[in-house]
Amino acid sequence: MTLSPNTTAQRTHSVSLFDNSPYFEKALAFALAHGLLSSEKLDAIQTDAPKGMVQIARYFGSEFLRPELEKAKERIVNLVSLNLELQSGGDLHRAALLLGEHSFMSRSKAASDMLKALIVMPQNSHFGMNEHGGFSDKHIVQLAKWSLCSLADYQGELSKRQHVSQLIDAAVWLADALGLDADELEDAGPDAEAVIRTALLVQHCKQQSMPDWVKFQGLIANLRKPSKHELKLSLPKNLPAQFKAVVEDVRQSLMADLPKIQDIAIPVAKLFQKTPAFVGRYFWIEDSLAEIDHFDREASAAWNKVTQGHSDDGSLLTLFLCIAASSSQKTLLTEKSAATLVRKIRKSGWQPELATQFILEHAPVQHQSDYVQVWQHFVEDAQITLISDRDYKLHDALALLRRDCNVSD
Repeated sequence: MTLSPNTTAQRTHSVSLFDNSPYFEKALAFALAHGLLSSEKLDAIQTDAPKGMVQIARYFGSEFLRPELEKAKERIVNLVSLNLELQSGGDLHRAALLLGEHSFMSRSKAASDMLKALIVMPQNSHFGMNEHGGFSDKHIVQLAKWSLCSLADYQGELSKRQHVSQLIDAAVWLADALGLDADELEDAGPDAEAVIRTALLVQHCKQQSMPDWVKFQGLIANLRKPSKHELKLSLPKNLPAQFKAVVEDVRQSLMADLPKIQDIAIPVAKLFQKTPAFVGRYFWIEDSLAEIDHFDREASAAWNKVTQGHSDDGSLLTLFLCIAASSSQKTLLTEKSAATLVRKIRKSGWQPELATQFILEHAPVQHQSDYVQVWQHFVEDAQITLISDRDYKLHDALALLRRDCNVSD
């Protein structure tokens, strides 16, 4: 990459006209034309640019292939252009000063860092569908694409991802206020907007916890009661300022749903579970046990439903552990949900007696004694490991659950 002061200076005569050249070249031409860049700084740019090209070619492929070097030249100029245009706000005088204040390589790295930050931001507002952690080698292909983007493309994508991040953070905040933490949302996998809509309904009905299906039906029944006043759903008074805009947008969508939500001619189950436009639009905790209790099933029917017909010790201990931790009842856990369950126990504790009570109320009478004994032996053996704060990476706890419970890879 060779930059000639004479050639660059000649370009300054047309800067005021439409110029499709990279922003870096525009800034450099402006700096030279107005005496804002010393000869030493220009020499440094001409020295750094070829080095940077080789580094970029090596990072994305090979520095020994001419096409890779040509592409690297395009990338480094575009990266510096992105940084200068973003930091200067399109002001060439400010961009020229930035060229003099910072090294060429530092502008390239700054742009690369902001693109890496963009790439690891969430793209999807569904919990459980986004990667966690920082930039890694698996993201290099994406960085190769974004290193050639325009400032408008970057800003447009940043705006979208910031909106998604705010939705997710707002949903986590609202759910936490109702007793449901981020790990449980990740495990359930709802859309952030669905969590926010339900949280607003819960607040309006002055409830204190995120509902299961039975309680959610109760919320809707409450909204369908005759009233002389128009229903108005407000934002939580203590909602952090940074969430107000995104939650207000979701509130408006909830208000648009109200005519159907309040239509007594549409059964609640049909609206929320069988109407395409409403499926997944609202969130409730999956709790088969609560549903069983609500419909007052026979003990044997309740037992068969919650155990899903399984009678092996691993499946039953998994179920009992979920009940003791006040979590969604399952007879099979994934590695991820098992880790979430352990973290919940360590954060909020567990109540083994809840599982014992469940056995005595719902298990077939002829097996109750055996099931209680199996559960008590597990509690005695697992208590220390499950609540230990020394096992911070969960190695021992997960090994225990793999051995005694039903955990899939």
